[in-house]
Amino acid sequence: MPPPADPEAFALAYHLLQLAYLLVTDLETHIHRPRGWTLPGFRLMFKLWLLGPTQPVRLAELSAMSRSAVTNAVNTLERSGLVERRPVPEDARAVVVALTGEGEAAVREAFAEQTRREQDWFSALDAAERRHLTGLVTRILRERPAGVP
Repeated sequence: MPPPADPEAFALAYHLLQLAYLLVTDLETHIHRPRGWTLPGFRLMFKLWLLGPTQPVRLAELSAMSRSAVTNAVNTLERSGLVERRPVPEDARAVVVALTGEGEAAVREAFAEQTRREQDWFSALDAAERRHLTGLVTRILRERPAGVP
């Protein structure tokens, strides 16, 4: 590679991107698309399952998604009966998004299936290796370059 290339940084980025692409594609193909969802749609429902009713702006912040992407995902999930918008009693203009009973059951089922798939993906590593890799990736995310959301 010609200068100023850093072959080690390039290889690491290339392999992380390849892993992320293959993992997302696999999870969407085998778990989420058969349910009529996208992985971002599942991620929103998963956050609602953990947090309970949440304002759309907070979902956007937590998901690193734009407000319009959250709105589109919520609209799709709402049409499917998986989430609902509820007014905030103390602010007539505000709403929160919440899972419906059907949505909670669906996210629980998908989460269990996704967990099994993730275990298959990372079975090549023992528990200590998984913890170490998780720590390294977490550190990279925490110390990412300025200006990266």
